[in-house]
Amino acid sequence: MIGSVDHNNRALLPVEVRSVSKAEPTTIQVWIDTAFDGHFVFSSTLIEELGLEALVETEAVLADGTKVTLETFVAYLDWFGKLIPVQVVANDGQFPLLGTALLEKHRLTIDYIEKTIELN
Repeated sequence: MIGSVDHNNRALLPVEVRSVSKAEPTTIQVWIDTAFDGHFVFSSTLIEELGLEALVETEAVLADGTKVTLETFVAYLDWFGKLIPVQVVANDGQFPLLGTALLEKHRLTIDYIEKTIELN
């Protein structure tokens, strides 16, 4: 999987997600966030646009130590040749985030000189 580093040094990767397993995929540019241990964080607006189904609320601890309750949703991700269900946390952030739960068992290489990303 190939991505890029933007002018703000954000590590971005295109991923294909679906609202249900048989739906047409939508390609989303996600920001790799190694400080987030879940699957995805999407804005409420993007969740609504994709038509994702609600799951449960979950408690999370933010970087500043604050505990919050967040809504979660299910999406289906085309991930290395397999369609897998993933949890999406809702927030009001500007960029969709991809967390380390999806990076396990993979090698992530970010080259800030060449502005490239490779995930295999």
